Amino acid sequence: MHGVKQVRYSREALAAKKEREQAKLKEYQSLTAEVLARKKSRNHSPESFGLTTKLLQINPEFYTVWNYRRSILLNGLFPERAPPEVNDLLSDDLALTTTLLKQHPKVYAIWTHRQWCLQQVPEGPSKADPHGWRQAYWNKELFVVERMLDADPRNFHAWNYRRYVLAEMPVKRSETSELAYTKRKIEANFSNFSAWHQRSKVLTSLWDAGKLDRKKSLEEEFDLVKNAMYTDPSDQSVWIYHRWLIGPGDDQNIVEREIASIQELLDEQPDSKWCMESLVFYKTLLIRRHGDLYPSERRQDLVRECLKLLGKLQDLDPDRRQRYIDLSQDSLYASN
Repeated sequence: MHGVKQVRYSREALAAKKEREQAKLKEYQSLTAEVLARKKSRNHSPESFGLTTKLLQINPEFYTVWNYRRSILLNGLFPERAPPEVNDLLSDDLALTTTLLKQHPKVYAIWTHRQWCLQQVPEGPSKADPHGWRQAYWNKELFVVERMLDADPRNFHAWNYRRYVLAEMPVKRSETSELAYTKRKIEANFSNFSAWHQRSKVLTSLWDAGKLDRKKSLEEEFDLVKNAMYTDPSDQSVWIYHRWLIGPGDDQNIVEREIASIQELLDEQPDSKWCMESLVFYKTLLIRRHGDLYPSERRQDLVRECLKLLGKLQDLDPDRRQRYIDLSQDSLYASN
């Protein structure tokens, strides 16, 4: 690798290194065999629990061991303990997953176990405050997942987990605040597909509940996505979100307006693949949804424009040439 100083080992050093690696492998194999044997015999002792910790610290993707760990908690450790002690055990396990996620932020099994821990939190700390522990955990989880997204804004595991936390919190966070959060993430990085996706989920919920003026907010979204398009017209996530905003194309005026806006961008960026693809998509959509409102000559013009763009795309993107040929047939079919 460039910029990395190569280290030359002597024959003795290489042999010692290989010996250490083999020793670690034997230790891992031995530990794995012992844990699986205990699992088979349904040993739910604290000693077995400790061995799963040791093994998962070496290999956090070992899903079978995570399952065994949960079985030990449910069948061996929880039944013998009062709620405060159960709460302490869960707190320790959440701390373990936090440590592991810092090194392995995209391992499904770690996120799954973290979610399971939250589902096991008992009522407490008192009858007067039965949701106190749970609310404290949920508030902390939101903080943890935001730190994870600060480290990697496009980690879809963290975004999925964030949706779970927001949905399950005993005291719900307002969806408008989540809308503001996604906007901050998007404006920091327009290529954050997960943030665009989360935004579409929140907007849909707000629209369905009648908590947000759909027409007004939709125009604001078009302004936001237009800014992203002009900033980086090659970013796929922006164009996918734009298609989501257009939807089935029921509003003819909006589709025509957006076609004009994209054409302006194409005039500035004549080799923009996504501009061309989107113009073909929306013009074909116009023909299919509103073709009866156009005279025959206008429909034929739209088809010719699509075919011209698809011809350019074949030259610009030869690896997908057959796809553009197929789309040409679709455009011709839509006009009939």
